[in-house]
Amino acid sequence: MKISQILVLITAFIVASCNGQPDKKIEVLAPKAFSEKIHTTANAQILDVRTPEEFSGEHLENAINVDWKQSDFETKAAEYDKSKPVFVYCLSGGRSKKASEKLSEMGFTTIYELEGGIMKWNSAGLGKPLDKVVGMTKADYLKMITSDKKVLVDFYAEWCGPCKKMEPYLTKMGTDPASEVLVIRIDVDKNKTLATEMKIDQLPALILYNNKKEEQWRNFGYISEQDLVKKNTIVKYANHRITPIFR
Repeated sequence: MKISQILVLITAFIVASCNGQPDKKIEVLAPKAFSEKIHTTANAQILDVRTPEEFSGEHLENAINVDWKQSDFETKAAEYDKSKPVFVYCLSGGRSKKASEKLSEMGFTTIYELEGGIMKWNSAGLGKPLDKVVGMTKADYLKMITSDKKVLVDFYAEWCGPCKKMEPYLTKMGTDPASEVLVIRIDVDKNKTLATEMKIDQLPALILYNNKKEEQWRNFGYISEQDLVKKNTIVKYANHRITPIFR
């Protein structure tokens, strides 16, 4: 093999290896570690990258709202000190991941990302208790899943990309009136109390119950139509009725 060919192969290997390395500027921390890191960092820069509406509902102490979905995200983020640690979180982790990657591109040297977002933060018992019930209660929920059929509950959010991706086939599954499974969709943003009580710390989240209200399985994160069918053979097109409530 010629020397030039060897050099090309070596270069390609180095480039591939570098591309495969995770961004060392970004460290994903579990809620407890995230909290401890904030408290040991002087004048911590904490960015809540959710919408203003979400931020007004609840947020971490001393956090500043810089909405990831707005066109001025980069301009607002550039106002912070890139040489100092920045803490980033959203509701469940999707937006904070993208925001952290953008901050890294912008030159921020140390980025701490909250694993699972504020949902996992609350589930870990670190959030402030809600001063009022938001949406349905656990008692309401138990009444809702009372059925002589199996019940598939889909916890989702309007902004959640994987939730939107799953919605068409969950809806399609509900076209047959000869339903053996009742499908209920619950918007976590409108039912924060229930989401916390049910320890829903990742979206989308599916829970299947039998007709005795006994939980059969949970699935956190995206699941394809095919895998959903495989997970339980009863969950199939001919055996669903969609109930699009609490949206």
